[in-house]
Amino acid sequence: MTQFLPPNLLALFAPRDPIPYLPPLEKLPHEKHHNRPYCGIAPYIREFEDPRDAPPPTRAETREERMERKRREKIERRQQEVETELKMWDPHNDPNAQGDAFKTLFVARVNYDTTESKLRREFEVYGPIKRIHMVYSKRSGKPRGYAFIEYEHERDMHSAYKHADGKKIDGRRVLVDVERGRTVKGWRPRRLGGGLGGTRRGGADVNIRHSGRDDTSRYDERDRDRDRERERRERSRERDKERERRRSRSRDRRRRSRSRDKEERRRSRERSKDKDRERKRRSSRSRERARRERERKEELRGGGGGGDMAEPSEAGDAPPDDGPPGELGPDGPDGPEEKGRDRDRERRRSHRSERERRRDRDRDRDREHKRGERGGERGRDEARGGGGGGQDNGLEGLGNESRDMYMEPEGGDGYLAPENGYLMEAAPE
Repeated sequence: MTQFLPPNLLALFAPRDPIPYLPPLEKLPHEKHHNRPYCGIAPYIREFEDPRDAPPPTRAETREERMERKRREKIERRQQEVETELKMWDPHNDPNAQGDAFKTLFVARVNYDTTESKLRREFEVYGPIKRIHMVYSKRSGKPRGYAFIEYEHERDMHSAYKHADGKKIDGRRVLVDVERGRTVKGWRPRRLGGGLGGTRRGGADVNIRHSGRDDTSRYDERDRDRDRERERRERSRERDKERERRRSRSRDRRRRSRSRDKEERRRSRERSKDKDRERKRRSSRSRERARRERERKEELRGGGGGGDMAEPSEAGDAPPDDGPPGELGPDGPDGPEEKGRDRDRERRRSHRSERERRRDRDRDRDREHKRGERGGERGRDEARGGGGGGQDNGLEGLGNESRDMYMEPEGGDGYLAPENGYLMEAAPE
C-alpha cells in the first residue's frame, strides 16, 4: 500500500542518516592534571611597591560634617547677597513706593485669598482711602501676604494704626504698622536682615511672642505687665479652684453625714420593727401554749380519769409555765432547743388527743351498730314465736327517745323493760 502514497508522505518513512563516528578522547577535562601546582604569594612580594613611596592616607568626610559645611556655605552666600542688595536698596527711589509715606499704612499677615476690595471695605471705616497696593511675587504672581494702604488724611492713618491692629480678616488676624522704609532712618526690611516682624527674642527658654510692630526696647515693660497680669489671673484661678474644692468637700461631708444619719435611722427603725415582731411572736407563742394547756386540762377533766375518752398524759409532757419565753426559769433559759421540744411535745399531744377522740367515736358507732343488729334479730324471733322470755326485743340499739317511747304500758298487762327489752308484768294495784 505504501507504493501508492505520494512522495511527501513517503519521505516521512525514510530512514535517518547514520551517526558519524568520532574518535574517543584520551582523558576528560576534569581528569587531566595541571602542569603548574598551586603556590602562595611569596613569589609575588617583590612586585609590591615600597611603603615609603606610598601616598599618605586620606580621611573621608562624614554625613554630619558634609551637612554642616553646606550650611556654612549657604549662610556665607546669603550674607554676600544681602550685602549686595543692601548697597543697591534705596526706598526713596523705589518706583513702587508712591504717595505720601506719612499717610501710608502697612498691613501684613493677610490671608492669601483676601482681595483688594475686601481690604478696602475693612479699612474704609477709618477714613477715605486714596490707593491700595498689594504686593505679589514676581516669579509666581501669587500674593505675598502684605499690602500698603494710602489714606487721604494723616489722622485717618493714625486711627487705623491704633485700632486696626489684630483685626480678623478672612479668618486671620492682620498686623498693622506705619511705613518705616521712608520714615525711619537706618531701617531695613526683613529680607535684608532688619524689620520688626519677628516673634522670638532669644532661645527656647526666653521666647516671647508679640505683635511685631513695636520697637523691641519697649517690650520689657509690657512683658513685666503681662507677666504680672498672668500671675494675678493664675492666683485668682487657684483661689477659685481651692474655694470650689472646699465647697465640694463640705457638700460631700454634709451628704455623707445625711446619708449616715438616714442609714442610722433606717437601721433603728428596722431594729425596732424586729423587736416588735419578736415581742409579738413571743406573746403569741405564750398565748398558744396557755390555750393548749387549758385544752389539755379540760380534756383530762372531761375524760373522767381513766375512761375511754382520754388517757392521762405522761409525766413531763407538759412544760412548766414559769413565765414568758425568753426569761430565765428554774431549769435555765428558754433556748431554741427547749422551744423546739415544747412545740414537738404539744404537737404530739394534740395528735394523740385527736386520735383518741376519733377512736372513741368509732367504738361508739360500732357498739350502736351491733346493738341495732341484735335488736332486729330478737324482734323477728318474737314476731315468729309470739314473744317469749329471754328474747331480745330490739331495744338494745335504740336511743333514749326510742326507749322512752316504749316505756308506756302495753295494753295494761305489762310493759317492755328498757334494760334488757323483756316483757314485764304490771305490778298489782
